[in-house]
Amino acid sequence: LAVLQAHPALKAFMCGSLSGTCSTLLFQPLDLVKTRLQTLQNNAKPGAPKVGMFKVFITVIRTENFFSLWKGVSPSFVRCIPGVGIYFSTFYSLKQHFFLDQAPNAGEAVLLGAGARTVAGVSMLPFTVIKTRFESGCYNYVSVAGALRSVYETEGLRALFSGLTATLLRDAPFSGIYVMFYSQAKKTLPQEVASSAYAPLVNFGCGMVAGVMASLVTQPADVVKTHIQISPSHWSMADAIRYIYKNGVAGFFRGAVPRSLRRTLMAAMAWTVYEQLMARMGLKS
Repeated sequence: LAVLQAHPALKAFMCGSLSGTCSTLLFQPLDLVKTRLQTLQNNAKPGAPKVGMFKVFITVIRTENFFSLWKGVSPSFVRCIPGVGIYFSTFYSLKQHFFLDQAPNAGEAVLLGAGARTVAGVSMLPFTVIKTRFESGCYNYVSVAGALRSVYETEGLRALFSGLTATLLRDAPFSGIYVMFYSQAKKTLPQEVASSAYAPLVNFGCGMVAGVMASLVTQPADVVKTHIQISPSHWSMADAIRYIYKNGVAGFFRGAVPRSLRRTLMAAMAWTVYEQLMARMGLKS
């Protein structure tokens, strides 16, 4: 009853948080593999054979254990549950304020998605840094709280906001491009399909297409972000870009497959669950 009486923006927050919980738990292994692939570049010798996604999967299971694929899930939960909630509540509030009477066009959809992601990204950045370090396997943190305290005491507050520019260059365009493709794809659907029992499946398909496009465009910024956040005292953004480029342009797309899979599936699931929950509450998403 309390949920039904809550402010619409709070309902959007709760729907977003629930969708973020489901997608984070399911797709965390892909994020860990993506981070490991990107950090392997630091130690790779010239001419060394390329390491693929499946080899990293097998290596993690053999040298650690199966559940190590979910290493970093704690900071992922701490980041994603409120983070996705903040994103969707901000998105809902902006849409209600600026586009109450008409649907946003393609350009406006980009700004709407990017604006909501910027708010969520800045709010959750310290947990993004900790999540990246957990996944890298280079640190032996025991808990999220302990990791936050350790980074703050040894590296200072600035380290908890390392990679901010690269993170925003990755997340804001991703969300903007995603919302644009997602909303435009849904507009092309016949009304009888959009309102049928298959609507969630169709929405998921639209989300998959949008996610692939957005992931590929923002992949280079993700590689740069990973390098900076693992060792902010060593990497500036310019240094990271130069180092990655030394190994060729392909270095900017290392980890693209697991990241694209994860981001695409996670975003498609989050949006599908969010829209279904909002519809159940009688709210237009």
